[in-house]
Amino acid sequence: MTQPDFEKLHSPTPAFDEVTRQYDKLNQDWNAATSQDERLTVVQQWDQLRKDLETWEALVHLRFNQDTTNSQYQRDREYCDQLRPKLTELAVDLKRKILESSHRASLAATMGQQCFSLWESDVLTYHPSIEQDLVRESELEALYNQLTAGAEISFRGKTYNLSTIARFREDPDRSTRHQANQVTWRWFAENRSQLDDIYTELVNLRTAMSHQLGFNNFVELGYKRMNRIDYNAEDVTRYRDAVRDHVVPLCVELRKAQANKLGVDPLTYWDEPVHDLAGNPRPAGDHDWLLGKAQEMFDAMNHGLDDFFKMMVQGKFMDLKVRKGKAGGGFCTSFPTPGVPFIFANFNGTKGDVEVFTHEVGHAFQCYMSRDQNLIDYLWPTYESCEIHSMSLEFLTWPYMEKFFGQDAERFRRIHLAQSLLFLPYGVAVDHFQHLVYQHASASPDDRHQMWQEVEQIYLPWRRYEDLEHLATGGQWQMQRHIYLDPFYYIDYTLAQTCALQFWQRSQENYAEAMQSYVKLCRRGGEAPFQELCASADLVSPFKEGCLTKVVAAAQRTLGM
Repeated sequence: MTQPDFEKLHSPTPAFDEVTRQYDKLNQDWNAATSQDERLTVVQQWDQLRKDLETWEALVHLRFNQDTTNSQYQRDREYCDQLRPKLTELAVDLKRKILESSHRASLAATMGQQCFSLWESDVLTYHPSIEQDLVRESELEALYNQLTAGAEISFRGKTYNLSTIARFREDPDRSTRHQANQVTWRWFAENRSQLDDIYTELVNLRTAMSHQLGFNNFVELGYKRMNRIDYNAEDVTRYRDAVRDHVVPLCVELRKAQANKLGVDPLTYWDEPVHDLAGNPRPAGDHDWLLGKAQEMFDAMNHGLDDFFKMMVQGKFMDLKVRKGKAGGGFCTSFPTPGVPFIFANFNGTKGDVEVFTHEVGHAFQCYMSRDQNLIDYLWPTYESCEIHSMSLEFLTWPYMEKFFGQDAERFRRIHLAQSLLFLPYGVAVDHFQHLVYQHASASPDDRHQMWQEVEQIYLPWRRYEDLEHLATGGQWQMQRHIYLDPFYYIDYTLAQTCALQFWQRSQENYAEAMQSYVKLCRRGGEAPFQELCASADLVSPFKEGCLTKVVAAAQRTLGM
């Protein structure tokens, strides 16, 4: 494979008339097809068209995230957001035609059943009547992105954004952490009205679309949009209950132990990120140093990670440095036409740089390993399965943490394991909150802040906000971008974490076997639904009774709890 180069990557802007013409031809050829080979040829041609369109769309949204202040990138994003529902309509019409085909069974034998299951969800989530609502939804999501990306936070004589101020929120000095939280959450308090307005309109818009499409509420539509094939809201409720019953009590004890280590009473919100008096471990170098150490690590791990990462570095398929105007957070996207992923993050000098980096490399590696799947539908799995690859790689890189943290590596591993457990209650709290929001869509902004306080009491009972007024009145959720941008995309992290903890257990017993199983799972991409992919990697489904108790017990033993 020729070394790809991001700087040379170009994807022409599609004109709707031309794409319509291409779809008309595909429909004509489908109708005229008289053999299995002819029908499969139409699907292959359609697949290439979808790859080209998705490559263009991914590039447009990546560039906007790289610089939310760039007027050309804003215009490109607006055009993309206007065009997307029209492209969705064209795709849904062809999906419906294939689903209704009398040749469906024979096609599934070649193409796999999973694409048909995905398309059955897709056709229920779109109708031309919601086209402008989808455009407006994208506009509101971009507005949230721009607002948070443009945050300017003054702290000790300098100005920071939400990414760069984060390092002070886990500073070893308690007063520094407190003050950094004060200025961070003051920004959210000052912008609460606008953040509430954006979310209110999003909730109303999504609820209206769900009614227009024949659903009772957006919970039902949201599950279809997330392509949840082999589980439902009742399964998720039982899983949340299991976290409440089996994980929350352990996390209460973890927080008590943390308070004792820090010598504080009570343990406050601004203490939570720091696990001992030495402060959190930090990588011993900057961006370029970290990439060099990462290459050493992946060379040692082998299994294709070595050549893959070299390609990513040489092709400049990563953007990891913080900049003014750059959107916050981290993600992995992909360009299906050249078959290359892209990693986006914001390094800020904390241990999170290593965690976020290995997480996103896990996504990227899976995407790259499944790039030759026969359909774009299988390039990525559904989201909860996607997160298995990312969260598991965080654990599978453990043997190499000395490269980043030196003598603090073992301390990093213990903190990472503890935080992985502590994340589970937070993750299900976010999910429970979203269910409440969309089940009570007419609630006021104040009601929603109260809902967040209610789920905190269930899953995060140790939380003490003290004088952080915005948090004390239920505003912490407004920093969680998934709630605004990707509704119901959060329980996925907790389901995947439960699987990743199983990979961690196996890696402790037989690292080579765990790596082989991991790479095999990556190659499968999205050719099967979540629980089938779990079974294929000998992972116990998080929905199976007793799954959580086993991984929690193993973590307890390691942490000496």
